[in-house]
Amino acid sequence: MSRYIATRAIRGANAIVAEAEALLQKAIADKGADHPVAFPNTAYYLPVMYGMLAAEVTTLGQMEPILEHAKSLLHPLPDEKFWVPYLGETLDSGMSTILAAEAIEAIRFIYGEQPEPYPGIELTGVTDYSNFGGNGSGPPTDGHLNGPIDDIQLRSWGIQLVDGRMPGFAAIIGAAHSNEAAVAIVRELQSRSILTFLTGNVNGRSIIDQLVEEGVEMGFDTYIIPFGRDTLSAIYPVGFATRAALTFGGMKGGQWRDILLYNKFRVFAFALALGEVDDLKYAAAAGVLSYGFPVIADTVIPEILPTGVTQYEHVISMPWNEIEGATEEEKAAKLVQKCIEVRGLKIKVSEVPVPVPYGSAFEGEVVRKNDMRIESGGKHSRAFEYLFMDKMEEVEDGKIELIGPTFEDVEDKGSMDLGIIVKVAGRKMEKDFEPVLERQIHYFINGASGIQHIGQRDIAWIRISTAAADKGFNLNHFGDILYARFHEDFGSIVDKVEITLITEPDLHAEWLQKARDAYEERNVRLGSMTDESVDDFYSCTLCQSFAPDHVCIVSPERLGLCGAYNWLDCKASFQINPTGPNQPIRKATQIDEVKGYFEGVNEFAVQASHGVVSEVAMYSIMENPMTACGCFECIAMLVPEANGVMIVSREDTSMTPTGMTFSTLAGMAGGGLQTPGVMGHGKFYILSPKFMSADGGFKRVVWMSSILKEQMAEQLKVVAEREGDPDLINKIADETICTDVEGLLTHMTEKSHPTLEMDSMF
Repeated sequence: MSRYIATRAIRGANAIVAEAEALLQKAIADKGADHPVAFPNTAYYLPVMYGMLAAEVTTLGQMEPILEHAKSLLHPLPDEKFWVPYLGETLDSGMSTILAAEAIEAIRFIYGEQPEPYPGIELTGVTDYSNFGGNGSGPPTDGHLNGPIDDIQLRSWGIQLVDGRMPGFAAIIGAAHSNEAAVAIVRELQSRSILTFLTGNVNGRSIIDQLVEEGVEMGFDTYIIPFGRDTLSAIYPVGFATRAALTFGGMKGGQWRDILLYNKFRVFAFALALGEVDDLKYAAAAGVLSYGFPVIADTVIPEILPTGVTQYEHVISMPWNEIEGATEEEKAAKLVQKCIEVRGLKIKVSEVPVPVPYGSAFEGEVVRKNDMRIESGGKHSRAFEYLFMDKMEEVEDGKIELIGPTFEDVEDKGSMDLGIIVKVAGRKMEKDFEPVLERQIHYFINGASGIQHIGQRDIAWIRISTAAADKGFNLNHFGDILYARFHEDFGSIVDKVEITLITEPDLHAEWLQKARDAYEERNVRLGSMTDESVDDFYSCTLCQSFAPDHVCIVSPERLGLCGAYNWLDCKASFQINPTGPNQPIRKATQIDEVKGYFEGVNEFAVQASHGVVSEVAMYSIMENPMTACGCFECIAMLVPEANGVMIVSREDTSMTPTGMTFSTLAGMAGGGLQTPGVMGHGKFYILSPKFMSADGGFKRVVWMSSILKEQMAEQLKVVAEREGDPDLINKIADETICTDVEGLLTHMTEKSHPTLEMDSMF
């Protein structure tokens, strides 16, 4: 390898470790060795220190041995007379760099005051860490925009990472050649649904500055996360990768080799260095290489082309001015394509004939009132969508018809009624697939840049931005999107697709009633399905790309723990892809009717979990519960003192009666582990008659996150009545009532919670 790269990385590592050591000593002198340190709303302590060294760092004093270890990894600068033929010293320097960087960032938290918000940026969906600190001497001045990704967001992205909608992530360090180039690079990554983390600067100017100046929306929802304007912020993508292995891979602290290999083969990430690369960036890049992530630069730097630590080339130089292409967009496309090639990402790009960029990264875009050209749905109009199957001869494939006026006839920022009717036909199409396909309309339409789609059925709410309208986007393009995507994604069951868009008032009202009648019929049909009424359950092994030994068993009365896949979804998926992640599981002989043991389920669990799981009790939390990956919406956990269970939503960051937050609990429930008394699950599983039915069912719930009570108020009321106790929800505590066992027991006694009279769960 190049002696130049080793020299720069070693020099950068020595400097940053010395800076970390000096800052730590200052912090201990100012605050004391016992002063707590932590990253908010995350499990696994400081994740790199924990993952690499099994160090449970919670105080300043506990950082001292970490930095001593980092110092032990440092090397003197290479002798100019000798060529170093291996990466060892460079990788050592990289690991010492990321340990030191994590220490510095943690110390910044304890010095932080209320930072000024970064000028001109709206961070949609990004956690507000109001106490996030700066440079160790007071409020930050360098524009730190987000602390570590919290565990709630990590898990919400999990399902997108495993099902291919989000193929990987890019960590951009520095600043692009120009503002236009910065926008072009980020848009190219978005169009390929690649999660993008932004850090660093070149001579004080960051790509974050460039995107702000060009009005690019950033935040969790748009896949563009601005971490900070200095290179140290690159520790957060590295921490994210470490936590992915701990969360989804079931790794434990100190399994550094397994964690690095997990990232090499399962977390598809790369670093993109824009602009001048200084010593610290070389050192940080060396740390990234340790995780199996290649580094691609848009400047002239030495390359490391042999493979080994990474799957393909380690370091690639692709100077911006030498990239063939007449426009910045063309250069950006070639640069991003090279990154994808070097990392080996599997990209699924939908070619949709619309005049705006299209991809999953645009699904979370928010179109605000001031940026809106037209809306359908919401307060002032009605939008609905309805998909149904018909005979082959009744469907004209490719026909897209608008009946009624288009929005050109409506005043700016006005509203209009809209009905989206999708008629499909196919030899393998079944009526049970209608709601499954209809649900995809939300995702398909939301993929267009400048379009906002919220809700489904007859409560859809759609906005078209002025920017999209100015580019030529019109109502007919909804038809173009749906036609292209249904054929692409569901071509194995859908042979013909016809779309009708209705804005004419009388016809809109007529079809709205037809749609509502169909919705009600579906509700009855789905509601009547039980585990006993089918011969097959379905597997879901999507998450094995991250949690290799986990397998979901999905039944009519138990949806997938991520909440995104129910029995009908899995059935449709199997029809679409017979060799895919959703396979039928013949129930075969029922071994135990109460606990939910089935011969076929057990056989499949052994095979799919590679022998890790031997039995699964479908209806019990206390005995052989189903495993979880890390994408679960909720965690149910036994509270022994209360003879019941609590249910924590992943959206709840508060303390629970077990003395643990959701983030900490997730380490016990995720990674394919089978832990009696702990169970990850989808939130709507709470409503099922089969929820923990072997252990007493819903009456065992003694504490529940208030957000679940609010979101599911009407459904929970029905469940309480089904259980014979209409006041049951009021007897269930939440974080607004108590967060400790003593308070919980007091509340249960005052409200006469039924579990007080029930048999012991043990």
